[in-house]
Amino acid sequence: MSLSRRQLALLALLTLVWGLNWPIMKLGVSGTPALPAPYPPLTFRAASMWLGLPVLGAALWWLKAPFRVPRALWPEVLRLALFNMVLWHVVIIVALQSLSSGRSAILGYTMPVFSALWGLAVFGDKLSPRQWAGVAAAALGVLLLLQNEFARLAGAPLAAGAVLVAACVWALGTHLLRRSGWPLPLLTLVFWMTGITAVVVTLLAWVFERDAAHWPAPTVSWAIVYNAVGVFGFAHAAWFHLARVLPPVASTLSVMLIPVLGCFSGAWALGEALHWQDFAAMVLMVAAIAAVLWRR
Repeated sequence: MSLSRRQLALLALLTLVWGLNWPIMKLGVSGTPALPAPYPPLTFRAASMWLGLPVLGAALWWLKAPFRVPRALWPEVLRLALFNMVLWHVVIIVALQSLSSGRSAILGYTMPVFSALWGLAVFGDKLSPRQWAGVAAAALGVLLLLQNEFARLAGAPLAAGAVLVAACVWALGTHLLRRSGWPLPLLTLVFWMTGITAVVVTLLAWVFERDAAHWPAPTVSWAIVYNAVGVFGFAHAAWFHLARVLPPVASTLSVMLIPVLGCFSGAWALGEALHWQDFAAMVLMVAAIAAVLWRR
C-alpha cells in the first residue's frame, strides 16, 4: 500500500480530531469543578450539528456538488441516516454523562467487530480463524468493562450496554452504506444524513430538555464549536472519503487509534482514573479490530 502525503495528513488529522473529541464531549456535557452543572446533552448535540451543517454546505458549494436528492432516493437516505447517525449520536451523547470518555470510546469502537458478525449472520460473509479470534478478544474486553461497571457503586451498566447497542446498529448501517447504489457524491449523502439527524435530535431535545436548556458557558461553547467544525464539518466527510478511496487497512488504522487516543487524552485532560480493566480491554479491542480488519 502506498499513501500520498495528502492522504497520510488527512488520516492523521481525522484520528486526532475524533480521538480528542471524546474528552471534549465529556467536558461539554458533564461539567467541571469550575462549572459543576452539566449541560443538556441532546441540546449540546443539536447545536453542534446545526453549526456543522453550514460547513458541509460550504464544502458542497466549493466542490460544485449537487444539493438536490431525487425523490426516489429519499427512503434510502432516511434509512442510512437512521442506522449510521441518528441512533449512534443520540445514545453516545446521553451515555457519555455516565461513562468516562475513554471507556465510551473503547465500547463505541467495537463497531468493526459487530460489522464482522453482521456480515456473517446476514450478508453471507465468512470468518477466518483469525477473525473468530478477534471477535472473541473483543467480547472478552467488553465483559471486562461491564464487570467493572457492575462492581462500582457509581457504575453505569445500562449506559455501557446502550453504547454497545449503538455500535451494533452503526455496524449494520456501515454494511447498508457499502451496499447502497448511491448515484450522487458521497458528500451530498453526508450533508443530508447530518441534516436529518439534526432535526431528530432537536425534536428530542425539545421534548426532554426544553426546561433545562440555557445559554452555554464558554467552556461548553468551545466544545460545541469543536464538534461543529471538527466532527460534523470535517471528520464525517473525511472518514467516508478515506474509506472510499483508500485500501481497507488505511481506514482501519484510524479506527484502531481513535479509542486509544480517546482513552489516554481523557485520563490526561479530565483526570479520569484508568483501571486495569481499561488497559486490558483497550489491548483486546485493538487486537480484535486488527484481527478482523487487517489484510492477511
